[in-house]
Amino acid sequence: FYGCSSLTFVELPDSLTQLGDAVFGKCSSLTSMMLPDSLTQLGKWVFDGCTSLTSVVFPNSLTVLGYGAFVKCSSLTSVVLPNSLTQVGEGAFQHCTSLTSVVFPDSLTHVGDGAFGRCTSLTSVVLPDSLKQVGEDAFAECSSLRSVVLPDSLTQLSEAAFVGCTSLTSVVLPDSLTGIGKWAFLRCSSLTSVVLP
Repeated sequence: FYGCSSLTFVELPDSLTQLGDAVFGKCSSLTSMMLPDSLTQLGKWVFDGCTSLTSVVFPNSLTVLGYGAFVKCSSLTSVVLPNSLTQVGEGAFQHCTSLTSVVFPDSLTHVGDGAFGRCTSLTSVVLPDSLKQVGEDAFAECSSLRSVVLPDSLTQLSEAAFVGCTSLTSVVLPDSLTGIGKWAFLRCSSLTSVVLP
């Protein structure tokens, strides 16, 4: 259905287990999506450029969000990730410029490279205790991000993880942290307080 720019509604069957790469890419009139409970996998760029998409209901069967799954979904305002999810793939929500709220599940272990890069309306992030790694550029250029809670389970902050988060004022790095990548907090011009482990 790539590029079906007039498509407004899709009903997916309960038997569906996978959505392939870019299957609804550039469906710019699609406003909402309820993913069936049978779904276990989302391919790359599944909803890339669905600029009218405002809400998504995720099934508890989903374990991984694919590369760029919701990239440039500029009307998406809030996301509740399912309890089954272990990984948010690279660039999954990149350039979702209206995204203000993300609820992360306790099952999550990895936030991929650029997963929330340039989500310029995102104001706060509470990462779950299950998280082990924040990837490169994961929250890069999130210019409205003021508050980040990093869990005690976190071992690695990758390169440029919070680069250009110009509203971020304070950071407490957990005792579990063993590495901070280069440029992790580059150009965080409002940062006044950092607590190192």
